[in-house]
Amino acid sequence: MKMLSTLLLLIIVAIAGLALLNWDALSVVTAVSVGLTTFEAPLGLLMLGLTALLAVLLVAYVLSLQGSVLLETRRHTKEMQAQRELADKAEASRFTELRAFLEQQQSQAHAALLNRLDNMETRLTARAQESDNTTAAYVGHLEQKLVGRSEPMA
Repeated sequence: MKMLSTLLLLIIVAIAGLALLNWDALSVVTAVSVGLTTFEAPLGLLMLGLTALLAVLLVAYVLSLQGSVLLETRRHTKEMQAQRELADKAEASRFTELRAFLEQQQSQAHAALLNRLDNMETRLTARAQESDNTTAAYVGHLEQKLVGRSEPMA
């Protein structure tokens, strides 16, 4: 883009230099025909004025085109921002759902673990009770044997 701007500036400087150096030739009055009529005017100045008018119109066109591109870019940027916000909200929603799912899974695993611990505690208590009963039965049996031996034999 910089090279194109430099080239255009050089062309404008060349036109201005040629017009300045050849001002006498440009200002010579000649018969100018516009189709239906003919009049006397400096043809060089007329052509230079039309060239300047064309340059002004082209600059105005370029500026309007650049303005419309800037507005379109701004509109696209707003749309992209809105889409980005929607994507961020959807991602946050997915994270929230994932967190809820993981919490549910953790609570289910915790409940299952507590249930297993309760079952193990119940079985352990039953076995301890059974062991106590067995030990008490053995001790009672031994006591009977000892009592039976300690009684005098009649």
